[in-house]
Amino acid sequence: MDFHHKSVLLWETIEGLAIKSNGVYVDGTLGGAGHASVVCSRLGPDGRFIGIDQDGHAVAAGRERLGEFGQKVEIVRSNYSDMVSVVQSLGFQKVDGILLDLGVSSVQLDTQERGFSYRMDAPLDMRMDNRQELTAAIVVNDYSESELFHIIRDYGEDRFAKNIAKNIVKEREKEPILTTGRLAEIVSYSIPMKIKKQGGHPAKRTFQAIRIEVNHELEVLERTISDMIDLLNPKGRICIITFHSLEDRIVKQAFRQAQNPCTCPPDFPVCVCGNKPKGKQVTRKPILPSEEEMEQNPRSKSAKLRIFERI
Repeated sequence: MDFHHKSVLLWETIEGLAIKSNGVYVDGTLGGAGHASVVCSRLGPDGRFIGIDQDGHAVAAGRERLGEFGQKVEIVRSNYSDMVSVVQSLGFQKVDGILLDLGVSSVQLDTQERGFSYRMDAPLDMRMDNRQELTAAIVVNDYSESELFHIIRDYGEDRFAKNIAKNIVKEREKEPILTTGRLAEIVSYSIPMKIKKQGGHPAKRTFQAIRIEVNHELEVLERTISDMIDLLNPKGRICIITFHSLEDRIVKQAFRQAQNPCTCPPDFPVCVCGNKPKGKQVTRKPILPSEEEMEQNPRSKSAKLRIFERI
């Protein structure tokens, strides 16, 4: 499989990492290795690169694409939530830069049998790591109406979540919902016609919500940012690209907390809690793709890049 994927915010991320030729860099979401190949090209003989991805296809494609960099590169099939143990198992205590490019890759979306896309009929799957048991079919057919409503409302930010959840439950009582085409059809008739005419595929938000649930994307992100910041050397940087307002909010809050962890009441003259800042946000506001990039790669439209530097 050709795992070619247009890297979003490529040069902004490379600049944000402030790459040192002898540094150690980790990409926790290797994907098509677009960002990775540029990082590797800037490393000298003593530089090292660690690529992590839970998708077996991405790991295979990454090994092929980064093969020219030889001993500088280590690629591991794992989730970035295990980054600290992966890095330490390779003999490194700290690293100089970390990159996360969240969301689903173009290749995952475009590979019909992976069941990520509402545009192609396929089995309901949506697993980024096909070794795990939970699939989109299980979520759609086994979760209660209330659970589906909360997932579609919170992760998909869809105002018709109640109607969509109700119709999913009604339809699955007749027969199980096992394909992306069937789910997209149910979502489509759950949304008023005048809203559907306003652009965008009506099933987009629901599919996004179910994918986030299947892969526990928000919990993993929330749980690991602090550990990743702790993994950085002084002056080391972490760059995180998000595609969803909930992801961006998690990153923003985690960076803010790491910059100002003091829990003392505002009227205390001096800090007594002892929580010391871990570093600073390099960008107060997220970096967005240029008009040109959005034109060339429509999937970059919702991308936001935030950067944090360790003290």
